[in-house]
Amino acid sequence: MTRITLSLLSALVLTACQTDTTQTAQKSTSEKVQTLSIPYEQYTLDNGLNVILHQDKSDPIVAISTIVHVGSNREKPGRTGFAHFFEHMAFNDSENVPQGANRKMIEELGGTRNGGTWSDGTIYYEVVPKDAFEKLMWIDSDRLGFMINTVTEGALEREKQVVKNEKRQRVDNRAYGHTNHVILKNLYPESHPYNWTVIGDLEDLQAATLEDVKEFYHQYYGPANATLVIAGDIEMDKTKALVEQWFGEIKASKPIADPEPQAVTLEKTKKLYHLDTFAKAPELRLTFPTVEQYHKDAYALSALAEILSDGKKAPLYQTLVAEQKLAPGVAAYHSAQEIAGTFTIRVRAHAGKDLDDVLTHIEKSLKNFEQNGFSDTALERIKARQETSFYNGISSILNKAFQLGNYAEYAGSPDFISQDIENIKKVTRADVMRVYNRYIKNKPYIMTSFVPKNAPKLIVDGSAKANVKEEKIVQGAEKNFDSNKEAQYVKTPTKHDRSEPPLGKAAVVQVPTIHKTGTENGMMVYNIEHNELPLVEFSLRVNGGGWLETKDNLGLSSVMAQLMNEGTRSKTPAELEDAIGLLGASIQISSDQGGIFVTGNTLARNYDKTMALVKEMLLEPRWDETEFKRIKARQLSGIQQSEAQPFRVASRAFYKHLYGDKHRAGLPVSGTKETISALTIDDLKAFYKKSLSPRNAYFHVVGDIKQDAIIAGIEPLIKDWQGDKVVIPSFEPPAPINKPKVFFIDIPDAKQSVIIAGKPALKGDNKDFYKFTVAQNRLGSGSSARLFQTLRIEKGYTYGAYSSINKSGFTAPFLAYSQVRSNVTLESLQIIKDLIANYDETFEAKDLAITKNILSKANSRRFETLGNLINMLDDVSQFDLPANYVEQQQQQLKALTLEEARALYTKYAEEQQMIYVVVGDAKTQLDRVKQFGYGDPILLDRKGNKI
Repeated sequence: MTRITLSLLSALVLTACQTDTTQTAQKSTSEKVQTLSIPYEQYTLDNGLNVILHQDKSDPIVAISTIVHVGSNREKPGRTGFAHFFEHMAFNDSENVPQGANRKMIEELGGTRNGGTWSDGTIYYEVVPKDAFEKLMWIDSDRLGFMINTVTEGALEREKQVVKNEKRQRVDNRAYGHTNHVILKNLYPESHPYNWTVIGDLEDLQAATLEDVKEFYHQYYGPANATLVIAGDIEMDKTKALVEQWFGEIKASKPIADPEPQAVTLEKTKKLYHLDTFAKAPELRLTFPTVEQYHKDAYALSALAEILSDGKKAPLYQTLVAEQKLAPGVAAYHSAQEIAGTFTIRVRAHAGKDLDDVLTHIEKSLKNFEQNGFSDTALERIKARQETSFYNGISSILNKAFQLGNYAEYAGSPDFISQDIENIKKVTRADVMRVYNRYIKNKPYIMTSFVPKNAPKLIVDGSAKANVKEEKIVQGAEKNFDSNKEAQYVKTPTKHDRSEPPLGKAAVVQVPTIHKTGTENGMMVYNIEHNELPLVEFSLRVNGGGWLETKDNLGLSSVMAQLMNEGTRSKTPAELEDAIGLLGASIQISSDQGGIFVTGNTLARNYDKTMALVKEMLLEPRWDETEFKRIKARQLSGIQQSEAQPFRVASRAFYKHLYGDKHRAGLPVSGTKETISALTIDDLKAFYKKSLSPRNAYFHVVGDIKQDAIIAGIEPLIKDWQGDKVVIPSFEPPAPINKPKVFFIDIPDAKQSVIIAGKPALKGDNKDFYKFTVAQNRLGSGSSARLFQTLRIEKGYTYGAYSSINKSGFTAPFLAYSQVRSNVTLESLQIIKDLIANYDETFEAKDLAITKNILSKANSRRFETLGNLINMLDDVSQFDLPANYVEQQQQQLKALTLEEARALYTKYAEEQQMIYVVVGDAKTQLDRVKQFGYGDPILLDRKGNKI
């Protein structure tokens, strides 16, 4: 269950600007804005439940989201974290749904599900093939109205452990994780509902009782405090009848008044610091109290944040990044929530930089802003992005459901979208300066200095130590529990039969038609027409990338790709940024191990102009020396900071020792401190000339555009981009592992241990690849699989556990991984080992049947969004798949036998050929890991080198 902020939901709703970029920047786009909306029908059941229906037959799927208007802001001191904890509890059992089905069944029906809690609410959401629609109604209605009697002490204790693991993973075991806690405790009074974090304090969580859970449910989980949204391939009259049947008999509740805004003010600035165990670089945040969501000033504050920090001309960027080189980047953002808001300036500086210097230059930046203001282009660029952002925000059925429910619950009506758009449109230069003067200029704030534990000298002078409680992990401290024991209760009488409904008629999934053509310069073009929205998404892949590097210039491809975003021969970096922004488009050049990518998104009407900019960026890079130095510094900073991220440390060591230093997969994608430091701009130019050829290029386009228009838009690129095919080196797969090995990397005081186990398996173009993914599915593909069910649901050791294999151009590894509570590292290793080793023998016919159902039904969601389709085209071009490869996979799936599945798993996932990497606290866990049975662990440093 993810914890989400309201901004993630409200960000789905943005304005639509018809921007004519041929006009001068001074001409306002606001007068050309079209009001955009989503058609819906809204009504209220007799029990108070707010219902919103949206019909969309573009794909045979249905999404349901239920927002319960209770977040952490309804909690009380001493009972913090309860809204989020209850979200976890609600996914357990209910009276009429079998135990465990809430977590397993939806996935096994071919769907996906999750939930989230933020300061102001809780949401539960699922997407399923339309034939499972009524089953989903049955599950969701039972959770809302019939779950509380089924809660047991065992389930309560298990979810306490799971939530603790979530906190360790998201907060305790990561750099800067405690920042939000420190800010909230000092910004808001103790009695204010935002004084605590969503996940709350561990002592409050541990003290929770069954009676507390029941009290919380009865107080807040009535239908009159919830909004149900059903969106997708539905029939309106039939859906209304089903809503009445399944949700209508839930006991009525009284409406709960919405909380009133509670803005806060500060009498003086508070300076706080924390010596961070995981941080490798110092971070400074300034947090100013502001206003709640939908307040008239919230819109201008959001624009102010972008103007101050986003782009080459932004004052904070110019001073801290470009001029003073204190940081690789800056951020400013406005977070408007239901009852209050904050404006934040965040600078994660380069290692060793004194935060007093950072503060001085933030203040200097703001003074410059006061004196010089900002250009009209800066505000126009923000508005020009809105139409594209709006359409991207409703590109999936689930996002439409989010949007409708969010406006209904927090703005009073889904129709508020029109007013919200109007409020964005109306933001003026005067508004931006007014809110700056009112909320930021010379106003007190909360300042946090989070610095590496061994670098207290970097703290801002005069700062006081923040009250951060570090959890102590004690061996054997957790309670034992039996989460399988069912509660004893009298079943709630119901009017309707609430037994499991049958599946509906299976929908026929229409696989999109793929068009393919070659061009005169050797580039291949693949496209799918998708005209639901007036958008075009594109991805150009040029094979090579990191695969063409040597051990001496690792990271060269990455740095080159980043620099190609920084201006063209005829445009400075700032001018290029404006040109892209005023189209409402996005264009990004990047690199990975196997290629260089140009990706982007634009309005269909702006496709030709966007392609003209792509051509400039690809064929006429500026090679700006200043930007080159900045990007190198940022890359070095990122490499250093990655050593504070336990999972990245584990991953780097895993690949290093699985593939060795003669295989590119065994070497760091982003390079090393030594290779990046040695790079020159001439190295980049030479690599550019030898690595970028159209004969290694594949252009993928999805959206509201036909193939002839695609080709016409890139005709200038085809004409001017020439070159011979580049030979991509191949690497011998690593030799089979003779016996298992265990590697251990120490991160002192780590609250969790990262575990990765795996072995080289097979290439993406291997004929067995798809069938192997089927065979291993029930081990670790999702929350219904064995790793998750055992380590999280049965044991409460982790927040998640999975297995996977990436489709790659080299012999990729099959791996299993998790982040577990530190004091159960050995126990988790044993479970992972046993599940992997015994999987083939315990994989039964029913497991294969479930897998086949999951994968065949999942096709209904596979082609929904532009991003899904771009990924599909990339697979087709990279692995030379036929246009009907989806049908071929379905035939393979149908024909796969139990014996073949077991044999494939044994062939590619033999546990005795695996290595294990553990990253955790050596002081408490190393001796225990020695008991694992594979000899003494081999000790590594954070770079993966043997100690």
